[in-house]
Amino acid sequence: MKTIGIVSLKGGVGKTSSVVALGAAIASFGKKVLLVDGNFSAPNLGLHLDIVEPEHTIHDALNRKKNISDIIYSLKHFDVIPASIFNREAFNPLKLKDTLKQVKNKYDYVIIDSSPALNEETLATMLASDRLLVVTTPDLPTLGMTLKSLKLAKHKKIPISGLILNKVHNKNFEISLSDIEKTAEVPVMAVVPHDVNILKSLSKSMPSVFYKPKSASSQEYFKLASALIGEEYKPKRWRDWLMKLTPNRQTINREIYYETVFN
Repeated sequence: MKTIGIVSLKGGVGKTSSVVALGAAIASFGKKVLLVDGNFSAPNLGLHLDIVEPEHTIHDALNRKKNISDIIYSLKHFDVIPASIFNREAFNPLKLKDTLKQVKNKYDYVIIDSSPALNEETLATMLASDRLLVVTTPDLPTLGMTLKSLKLAKHKKIPISGLILNKVHNKNFEISLSDIEKTAEVPVMAVVPHDVNILKSLSKSMPSVFYKPKSASSQEYFKLASALIGEEYKPKRWRDWLMKLTPNRQTINREIYYETVFN
C-alpha cells in the first residue's frame, strides 16, 4: 500500500486539482483510492467534489470525536475524507499519520492534499506519506517555494518521486523544464498544460481526467498514474504513439521511475 502526499508551498498552482485528477486516474486502473484533505486550515478538496458541508470531517477524527471509518465519503470512483472549513476546535495535525493507519490497509493508494504553507499541516502530510509529489508552475516565485518544500522533505528523509509541472503555456517567458530539474535536483514526472477544461470540470464537480479524458492534460495524469502504480499505459491518441518513438523528458523520467521501482 502506498500513501502519496501532494505538496506545494504556494497557492494557486493547481495542487488540489492535481490530487483529484491523479486519484481518478489511478482509480481508472482498477485501484481502490482514498483522497484525504490535509489542508486543515483552508480546505477545498471537498469543494472540488461537491462535498460542500460534510457532517463529519478529518478534524473529528483528529479530535477523536469520530472513528475515521465513519467520516469516509464514498463517491463513484474513489473515497474521500474532507476537512472542515469552519473548524474552531484545537487539534494536532501531526496525528494524521496515526489516524490514517486505521484505514490504510483498506485501500491500494491513499493520496493526501497538503496545506500550501510551510507549517505543521504540511509537515503532517509529509510524515504520513510514503513518498511525495511536488506541484509547481514554471515561474521563479513558485520555483523558490518549491525548493523550500523539497528541502524540508529531504531533511525529513521522505522520498520525493518527482515534480508535477502544472499550468504550462509553453512560452519562452517560462522557466524551461531542464532548468527546473537542474535547480530542484528532482525529476519532472509530468508536464500538465494550461487547460480550460480543468476549470470546466471543477464547475461540474468531477475529475478533469473524466471530463475530457483525451485532452493533453488528462493524458499526462493517466501516464503519471500508470508509472506510479506500475501499470502499462496504453495511448489513446495517435500523437502519444508517435511520442514513443521520440520520448520527451518527462516520459523518460517516468520510464526510469517505473524500471527502478517495479523491475
